[in-house]
Parts: sequence; C-alpha cells; structure tokens
Amino acid sequence: MSSLKRKANGSSQPGSDAKKSKQQNGNIMSFFGAPKPGPPNSSPSTRSQTLSQTQSQTQSQSSASATPETVTKKFDKAKWVSTLTPEQRELLELEINTLDESWLAHLKEEIVTREFLDLKRFLKREWETKTVFPPKEDVYSWSRHTPLPSVRILILGQDPYHNHSQAHGLSFSVRPPTPAPPSLRNIFIGLSKDYPLFTPPPNKGGLLTPWADRGVLMLNTCLTVRAHEANSHANRGWERFTQRVIDLVNERQKRGVVFVAWGAPAGKRMGKVDERRHLVLRSVHPSPLSAHRGFFEAGHFRKANEWLEQKYGKGGRVDWSLVEGRSVFDDEIEKADEDEKKVEGKGGREVENGKAEKEVKKEVKGGDEDDEFEGGEIFDEEGLKEVEAVVEKVETGEGKEEVKTEVVMKEKGDDKKEGDENDAPEEEQAEKMEE
Repeated sequence: MSSLKRKANGSSQPGSDAKKSKQQNGNIMSFFGAPKPGPPNSSPSTRSQTLSQTQSQTQSQSSASATPETVTKKFDKAKWVSTLTPEQRELLELEINTLDESWLAHLKEEIVTREFLDLKRFLKREWETKTVFPPKEDVYSWSRHTPLPSVRILILGQDPYHNHSQAHGLSFSVRPPTPAPPSLRNIFIGLSKDYPLFTPPPNKGGLLTPWADRGVLMLNTCLTVRAHEANSHANRGWERFTQRVIDLVNERQKRGVVFVAWGAPAGKRMGKVDERRHLVLRSVHPSPLSAHRGFFEAGHFRKANEWLEQKYGKGGRVDWSLVEGRSVFDDEIEKADEDEKKVEGKGGREVENGKAEKEVKKEVKGGDEDDEFEGGEIFDEEGLKEVEAVVEKVETGEGKEEVKTEVVMKEKGDDKKEGDENDAPEEEQAEKMEE
C-alpha cells in the first residue's frame, strides 16, 4: 500500500514496468509522471478512505466551516520551474514532483536556499551509496495526505524509523504487515484512555494514514535517515526546512489549529506558535523510556477535539478511529439515537393523551352544543341546585300507582357523602317513603 495518494494527472500506482523504467532511466519523472496540477480544495473528510458513515453522522456542519481558514495564493508551478537553473532542477526533482503544491507554493523560496541545496547534495550522495528511509517517493507523503488548507492538528515527531518496512513519510506510522512500534503502542494506550471506543488496527498494525487524510499533519523533524543509524541525517538541513513547515501552519491557518509536541525537542520547535490563536499541547514523549512520566494521563486527543469543537463545531473534530466502519464517536451517535427515540415516544404518548382527553370532554359534553350539559350537573354560585325528589306513592282507583314528587334543593357534593339516601336507587327511596 503506497502512501502516494494523489499522483500526477491522477495516474494510478505504477506497476512493475514503471519500476523497471525508473531504474533504467534513473529519473524520478518516470515514476511520478509530469508535474501534477494543484490539489482540490476539499476538506479532509471528503478525502478520507476509511471514514465510515458513522463519522459523517457526527459532522453536522459543512466542510467549509469545519476546515481552518487558510490564506492561499495563486501558484504557477511551470513558470516557477522555468526560473530554476539546470542544477537546481536536478537537485529539486523530488520536491517539484512529489511535494504537494499547496505546500510548494509557500516553500519554493526555502528550497532554493543554499542550506537546502546543500542538504539535497548530501542526500544525493546518500541515495547513491547508502540505504535511506523512507523510500524517495514517500519523503513528502505527509504533504499529499494533508495539504496545507486541511491541517487541523500537527503532531511533530523526531526521526523516521530506521528499519526496513517501517518509515513511509508520516511520523509514528508504519505500513502493514509491520507491527506498531513501542512508541505507537503507547500512543494507542493514551488514546484509548481518552476514547474508550478506540480500537487499534487489526493484526497489531500501526498505519496512521486515516488520521493524515482527516487533517492530522504527521510531520517528523528530520525527513530521512540512513538505515539502522538513528539521527544519521540530523543537522544536515532538515530541521530548518521542517521548522518552516511549522511556521507556515502557524501563519496561514488563521482560525487556529492544534500543535502537539511530545518530548522536549518537539516542544522547543513550538516557540514561535501564536498561542492566542492556536492550541499547543505538550507532554513527555510516548517512548517506553518516558511515557510513564505523564504521557498516558495527558489527554491530548480529547483536549484537541474539545478545542476544535469550540472553534469549528462538532464537524471540526478529528475521528481518531483506525478501523473501517467504526468511530470513536459511536457512543455519542448511539446516545443521540436513544434520545431521539425517547422524544418520539414522548410525542406519541402526548398525542395519545391528547386524544383521550378530547374523548372525555366529548363524552361529558355529549358531543353536541344543544346537549352541552347532558350527563353533568349544574350548580349555582352557592353550590345548590333544584332537583325533583319522590315524596309519596298513591294508588289510584284503577289499580294504578302514581308517584308524587316535589322540588327540593340539592347541595353540591351530596352525592359523595357517605350514607346519603340519594345514593340509593329510586326503588329504595320509594320504599322508605312508604314506611
């Protein structure tokens, strides 16, 4: 799996024939093709390859509002290349063809300085005589996975991994099937403390390209190293170049991003960051030699997202998940679904209660204006009403029986009085009258 994500003219990953051609010609153009056009101005969420639907459910805001504002300028790459000397074009072939244009537009002055050209002369000799990591095509993979306008978080590492099948241009990241190194495993432990739903990649992997695609700039202080020789390319010129990258993020991301510095060397490189605009998170390095001194409790992953949410809303957060189809925000989504169901259930009960109440009112009123008081009793202001009561039964000559009644006053509440004769049926009242 190559970390070269957007290649010249949208060409696919080269096959074996392309590799042979590169070896024969000794020209990196045979690997990458012609210079590619500028990157599309899209948010990290639209470029991510592993972001599942659960991620999109949590991003309620548009990509425009969730992406830090960047001041950009038009860059005519071909015109700039035409101003270079033949030696500069040869030395800067890698930068011309593999450094994302969103970065190249702002770094073009830096890479023609004497210091950087000396670095490239040194690297040319190293590539010709030594094994150097990462592979050439991956040195600037961080720029292609995370173009300047998409940066939300910058995590600064130190030296690339110096063993085979490890370094591929993103700090702390390794390609499968290489297992995650100890520092990265500690990063996963710290992350799981912030987000319990986080699951490390399968097969003990450590590929962090999903983070880079979501706007996490995984930058090392030195971008190359000699095989099996840690810090072998230190103090050769990379430090100045990557400091310029950090400064660019500080200057160009006007609305603010998060800078993460693990370890004292990384912390020193954050000295120019404007902390009134940006958030800087510092802690010890996640190395097994220092992680126990506070890295696991630093909470940087959640703190970064809380700050981003305040700036850009929930859509501005970074989903730290590295397993396709999962999200560290799944618990929020489940809770939102439960709350929605509760609201829907409550609304249904309110509707049912409303219907029942209307039915009762209709029953009391009889459902007709003419029969408005049918089935109810109307009392005056003193709580009294006139009612007819049976007072006597008289037998007539034809063997029939007449019932004599007279109007009496009934007091409100008499029906509820215990032992009230009015509680008895009319037949029982008549019998008592006869007695």
